[in-house]
This record gives sequence, structure tokens and C-alpha cells, in this order.
Amino acid sequence: MQKLFSLSLLLSAFVSTIFAADKKISVTVLAGDFERRQTIVNFTLPEDARRFNRMRDAQGKSELLQVDKDGRAWFFLEQLNKDAQATYELIPEGTEIGMSSGALVRRDKTKLKVNAMMMQHDLLEYQAEPGELPRDDIKALFRRGGYIHPLRTWNGKLITDDFPPNHIHHHGVWWAWTKTGFEGRQPDFWNMGQSKGRVDFVAVDNSWSGHVHGGFTARHQFVDLTGPKPAVALNERWDVRVYNIHGTAGREPFWIFDLTSTQTCATTNALKLPEYHYGGIGLRGNWAWNGKDKCSFLTSEGETDREKAHATRARWCDMSGRVDGAKVGFAILCHPENFRAPQPMRVHPSEPFFCYAPQQAGDMEIAPGKPYVSRYRFVVHDGPPHKEVLERLWNDYAHPPKVKIEIH
Repeated sequence: MQKLFSLSLLLSAFVSTIFAADKKISVTVLAGDFERRQTIVNFTLPEDARRFNRMRDAQGKSELLQVDKDGRAWFFLEQLNKDAQATYELIPEGTEIGMSSGALVRRDKTKLKVNAMMMQHDLLEYQAEPGELPRDDIKALFRRGGYIHPLRTWNGKLITDDFPPNHIHHHGVWWAWTKTGFEGRQPDFWNMGQSKGRVDFVAVDNSWSGHVHGGFTARHQFVDLTGPKPAVALNERWDVRVYNIHGTAGREPFWIFDLTSTQTCATTNALKLPEYHYGGIGLRGNWAWNGKDKCSFLTSEGETDREKAHATRARWCDMSGRVDGAKVGFAILCHPENFRAPQPMRVHPSEPFFCYAPQQAGDMEIAPGKPYVSRYRFVVHDGPPHKEVLERLWNDYAHPPKVKIEIH
């Protein structure tokens, strides 16, 4: 009976392979209400039709296609006018596609490093396990992992900072809650020097390289240090996806990555988040941007005065300044499905610091059995920010093109 069952499975797999090979699959992308340029498109393929690495349009032009293990397919749409559509035929896997033009992820000691197109510099580094402290005067309790630093522009300019002297607990792109309540105590996962809480790296569960994107998934824990012994209050998973695309804003290049944080209660008790002016996902800019006149902000609402921008809501916010004589920066785009989107912001009046802080709008909590999911897209750019480009990229993120799949 066991042999017959195994033979049945083999026959079923064989039939599925023949079906996929004999059928033609077409994908139609509909631009909808927005002009599409340098747009990231994704869709789910039927289970028996996932062996593809290219697609071809009506003019015969070929595009690279990346299909994940779960059948999610990705490609870059170069241009499509508003209300227009484009149809592609999927091409089954044939010759191997070299990774010289891909997004490459590699492990280097305590870090994951992400490169694209075999560049001489990495675009993004994720600090997994805590690394060595950069200065002797920093206390050991400030060591932490589970954050992104450095970030570099396409042209290699460093735009983030780590362990800045005036805020040692700031780390490139990181996540921590500040004013909280847990089991009747008040841990602080942000201000590590108070020893009331910390965020620990747990593990990298997965990492991958690809022609369209590379990335990783990692786990963190929010540890309460205010009780009789350390207690985990939250479990967190990061899903980071770096796209092998560099568009242009004016003549300057930019590149894109996504970060999704999923936080769940580690116990049957909620994490209370009282109203407060900062805490959440934080961004720390280059040390050279310290000082009110050394760093510029621009919000989706057109606000450039950093004091006026603070505590307002925006779909996206850009922070920029000069590095080695060149204007560079990065924008964070807040997905419309995030809690309280567009979320309120903390914009520092004199330092290169920003965070989305939904608790500014009132008390909130992360409750047992209800994952708290936050999605953000980052645009890292050489040159000054271009409002029209960031607006277009936000529309792509918030309102992606619809895709129709037909099997002929």
C-alpha cells in the first residue's frame, strides 16, 4: 500500500509538470489611477505554474521574474500610463540567470550584508548579534543587536549613525517602545541606560538572494528588566526585502527596501502603550547632520519646518543632509494599513532623528492574540528629495497595480 501511495504522488507531480509545461500563462498588469514608473509588482501564481524566471511582453521584450517559495512572483514594471494595461507571457525556466545583477545577501560574522549588482560597497547591513562597542566609554548595557546600520546610498554615501555620543541608544533604523506598562510595571525598551528594558536579537530564520529582491527574516524579543527577573513582554519578527532596482529622481539614483515588523505578546498580558511623544520605529541620520541647520525634513504634506512637522501626521517623511559635500537622504513611507495611519511623527528640532509614533494620538496597546503589524518602505536617495517622485513611490506602495492571471 505504501508503494502504491508513493507511486500515486509521483504520478500526480508528473501530471502537474506536464500541465504547467503545456499551458500558456499570461499576466496582465493594470495601472489603475496612477502613472507607473519603476514600479515593484507582485502577484501569486497558481501552485502548478510556478517554474518561471522570465516574462515577455507583446513586443518580445523580456523581463526577469522572481518566484518565492510560497508562489509569490515579483518583477519591475518600467513604465505604464494611468488607466493603461500591459500583458506578459510567462516563460518557463530555461538557462540559469547569473546573479551579477541580483540583490545579494551574505552573512559576515555578526551581520547580514546586502549588496546589489556586485557593487564595491554594501547598501544595507543588519546587525544581528550585538557587535563590539565602538568606544571604551560606553557601558556594556548599551550593547544590542537587531537593527540596521549602516545604510548607504547607491553612490556609497553613509546616511545613518550608530551609538551617537548624544544618544548612545540610537541605532540607524531600529525599533523600541518607550513609555509602556506590563504586568503593572513600567519597562522602557528605548532608553537602555536606565536598565528598565532592552530589545534582544534572537535569530535569523531565513535569508535569500534573488534577481529582483534579496532579504531576510529575523526575530527579536522585548525584555522587561523591572521585575524580580527578566521577562519577555513581546516577540517581534522583522521581514526585510531589498529590491534590486535603482530608479532616478532627476539625475540622481535611489534604491528601495521594505521593513515589516510583526509584534506579538509573549504572555497572556498586553503591553500597554500610554500616550507619549516618541517610541516605535526610529531613524538616526548621519552624525554630520547634527544641528538645526545641518539636516532637512520634508513631509508628504509639504512641511519643511521641523518644529511644525513634529506631532503632525504624514504618509511619508524625508530626512536629508550633506555627506562629503553631496546632498543625500532617505524617506520612510508609512503603509495606509498601519495602525492610525497616517501616523503621527516625532521630528527632532535639532538632531537627525525621526520616528513614527502612533501613541501620540492617544493610549493604545498590543493585546494577546492580536499581532501588531507595521509596514514601512524606505527610499534611499542620492541628491535632494523630490516630492513628486516620493509621492509616486508612495502611490505604488499604498495602491499597487492590479494583476490578472490567465491560463490558456
